[in-house]
Amino acid sequence: MLRRILPRSGALKTTPSRLLQGAVYQNVRQYSIKLDAAEATKPLGIDPSRLVLQKTQTPKPLQKPEDLVFGATFTDHMLTVEWNKTSGWLEPHITPYQNLSLDPATCVFHYAFECFEGMKAYKDSKGQIRLFRPDKNMARFNKSAARIALPNFESEALINLVAQFAKLESRFIPDQKGYSLYLRPTMIGTQKTLGVGPPGSALLYVIASPVGPYYPTGFKAVSLEATDYAVRAWPGGVGDSKLGANYAPCIVPQREAMSRGFQQNLWLFGEEEYVTEVGTMNLFVAVRNKETGQKELLTAPLDGTILEGVTRDSVLALARERLVPEGWGVSERKFTMRELDEAAQEGRLIEAFGAGTAAIVSPVRAISWKGKLVNCGLKDHEEAGEIALRVKNWMEAIQYGDEEHEWSYVC
Repeated sequence: MLRRILPRSGALKTTPSRLLQGAVYQNVRQYSIKLDAAEATKPLGIDPSRLVLQKTQTPKPLQKPEDLVFGATFTDHMLTVEWNKTSGWLEPHITPYQNLSLDPATCVFHYAFECFEGMKAYKDSKGQIRLFRPDKNMARFNKSAARIALPNFESEALINLVAQFAKLESRFIPDQKGYSLYLRPTMIGTQKTLGVGPPGSALLYVIASPVGPYYPTGFKAVSLEATDYAVRAWPGGVGDSKLGANYAPCIVPQREAMSRGFQQNLWLFGEEEYVTEVGTMNLFVAVRNKETGQKELLTAPLDGTILEGVTRDSVLALARERLVPEGWGVSERKFTMRELDEAAQEGRLIEAFGAGTAAIVSPVRAISWKGKLVNCGLKDHEEAGEIALRVKNWMEAIQYGDEEHEWSYVC
């Protein structure tokens, strides 16, 4: 962008033409605009002490753990907090799970004022309910909301409310390892208008779904189709925000991949075919460095096109703490599909896996690219590589409280 540096004296007294003649222009490439959320005056924040609790009179029967399908069963209650630009956040409510009543002109339907989070509550061996790094989810939630002119909130306040909500619904979490309560905080613009502008009202709500192990019969490695004809995100876009609008356009390419026998897309970007994300997960690749022979764990950098996954950040932190002392390198850098193919041909590609809240890690067996299958290091009888298994075990030990860690938040 162009930045004009004015002369120190007399600049404001000169005519516009003189001002332009005396000005010095510099070509400065910088991105310094900080996004602000919808409320400019910042009225009332969320106050957990004002919580109004209305328990259901008709509790749902519990399903057998083995019958749980991800995202198909919901708990008895929901948490809601309304916001408007005049009063700020109103009192929070926990009410029986119910439908929302929205006018057909509500702006969320027309201009996609919607963002969400994905997080889980876990039950430890003592029956305590734990959240995993909720501060990270709240920070990303606020960032996503700000990006689409929805209001922000105090992270600690919403964590407090989510913890109370999770405890209330804890009966839905089976007393078995591998089960959890998937929490979906969501924020939508609720103003009734067809005009395009910052919503004057919003609704924040949280619903919960009991879920079992992502792989009930054990790890199952997936095969991917490298996708270059469609783009998930682009520089300067909203690929780093968790917006509903990012997800719907991905379904058709995923369906196309599935029609050819692949479970997910590997999203490539640009003529260089940079590797970005896999489906709705961040991608990690373990390779041997071509020059040094050192083992490296790679993932794409947060350049604005990559979602700042909480699991991604956790994998990186644990790898730097536990793999680096073993001689590994851990890198956030751009790499291309051609580099992966070359590493596979030379026997340097050790393994690859996706990382996200639902599965923790999802091992990758092969990638279809330019009419060939790129093998990602697994033997025919293997469903997961050593690093994917270790990462999964490290994460679950913290999530279920087997390892006391600052990331585990006891409700």
